[in-house]
Amino acid sequence: MSRILILNGHPHDDPDHFVHALAAAYAAGADDLHETRRIDIARLDFPILRDPGDWKSGDLPESLRDARDALEWADHLVIIYPLWLGDMPALLKGFLEQIARPGIAIEPKESGMYRQLLKGKSARLIVTMGMPAIAYMQFFRGHSVKSFKRNILQFVGIKPVRVSIIGMVDHSDRHRRKWLRKVERLGRWGR
Repeated sequence: MSRILILNGHPHDDPDHFVHALAAAYAAGADDLHETRRIDIARLDFPILRDPGDWKSGDLPESLRDARDALEWADHLVIIYPLWLGDMPALLKGFLEQIARPGIAIEPKESGMYRQLLKGKSARLIVTMGMPAIAYMQFFRGHSVKSFKRNILQFVGIKPVRVSIIGMVDHSDRHRRKWLRKVERLGRWGR
């Protein structure tokens, strides 16, 4: 049994968005065998960081304290989001900037390096997009997902990080149903 945090990174709370269905499918698969918690970015109200000093020494907003506690509680993170303008939505990035701060995700060392506070956790990124997944990976080289994996998750100690790229999300209902079944299986396996 694992403790799994499902982070729905879609910034809009319209339940018709496919990302919401994927988060629900993962939870449905995981709930029988694992403990789960879910955070929906669209339902959170928090400020965007504008000053690097606030990131280093500012207080975490009250509205994100439950998210911090869920992050610390989890063994495995599942982060689901749509690719927007070649990257994660700005609200998800703003959330990560708030939550991956010193004292929560990293701790500065005297050497100028950082101690990783989230070691021992694993993650799965599930990214949706309109283009074919193969085009994103070959033509665009999956740069934003690679950056997220290396520069955020692995930087704070989260490994392994597995990735599922879901392209052509508006292609057909059959395509969506296939992916919902796959994601539900991932939830059952806790991966």
